[in-house]
Amino acid sequence: MLFGAHAATMGPYVSALAIKVFDLSDSTFSLVLMAASVISVSASVGFGILADQRANRRGIALCTSAMVILASALVLAGDNATFFIIANALILPLSASIFGQLFALARLAASIHPERDRPAILSTLRALFALPWLAVLPIWAVVFDHGARLTVIYPVTLTLGIAIFALVLVFWPRDGATRWPDPKSGLTFRRSLQEMANLPILSRVVALGAINGAVMLYLVVMGLVFAATPGRGAGDTALYAGIMAGLEVPFMLALPALIGRVERTALIWIGAALYAIHLAFLPLLAPTPYVWLLTVPGAAGGAVVLTQPMAYLQDLLSNRPGAGASLMALQKLAGDAFSAAMFALGTALAGYELAAASGAIVAVIGAGALWVMDRRAARI
Repeated sequence: MLFGAHAATMGPYVSALAIKVFDLSDSTFSLVLMAASVISVSASVGFGILADQRANRRGIALCTSAMVILASALVLAGDNATFFIIANALILPLSASIFGQLFALARLAASIHPERDRPAILSTLRALFALPWLAVLPIWAVVFDHGARLTVIYPVTLTLGIAIFALVLVFWPRDGATRWPDPKSGLTFRRSLQEMANLPILSRVVALGAINGAVMLYLVVMGLVFAATPGRGAGDTALYAGIMAGLEVPFMLALPALIGRVERTALIWIGAALYAIHLAFLPLLAPTPYVWLLTVPGAAGGAVVLTQPMAYLQDLLSNRPGAGASLMALQKLAGDAFSAAMFALGTALAGYELAAASGAIVAVIGAGALWVMDRRAARI
């Protein structure tokens, strides 16, 4: 929940901070996003493999959660574009693997529960990550409506980082002392990479990355769209994201009732299509009151595309929880690459409308490709 609060504070505003506060161009910000993606996935994959090799998940969690503190402290100390770029392109991406490690730990902990309950456990935990968005973003809406600068988020993210680190330090299970088995993988680093780079696995990661790209593009475009729309601003950004997150939680909690009744890849395609509607029409409807209606298909689709790909990827390497979590990082890398490419192409040719529409189309294509691959594999 604390990491969700950090994401809710930072995610919707990072693009506006880059372009409106620190005066980065759209192309420069795209480069920052791409650099952050490469470092984030490299760290997540490396830490995930090390966690499986040595079963030292606690030490890795402490290291990565410390990066959350360092990134916010650096921007607070420097308060200029150089420190913003260093924090967001180099340091904060190193903290990204804490998310994967949390779900690797959750998967291990769920292994001592009946198998029928595990999807509900993981879906509920993912809903808890989204829950703070409902409380945090309306607060930011009020703060920004009263004229606060966007940089006011950094003391808050620093405080959240300290709290996350403290909880990991005090409560994360000590290695070798868990109630569930967590054996060392016995694989070399190279062999682990080869296992993850297997073509059937990698092609599915890329397909899921196309879907994730729509989520990342939403976070990038949302703040810029509302900032560029007359009569809108940072308060609307916070309110829109807060409504989205608030609606996602009940949809996520309801998902276990569908899991098992609807084929997973079909469910992912439906979710991607709903999310694509929300993303494509966001820039078009932003000047109108109808924009708030987009939160319903957006939240319903988001509940699916934010939970089911995680479980799908972890099942691909079910006996390697750290490597399975690293596949989530690879999916995010592919998603960030799709997002950055669609953002750069769309803004260069026509603006935020084309960027959002392109991301929506790519997400639906990726979901369809995943469904085709699994259907073909089932026939074989």
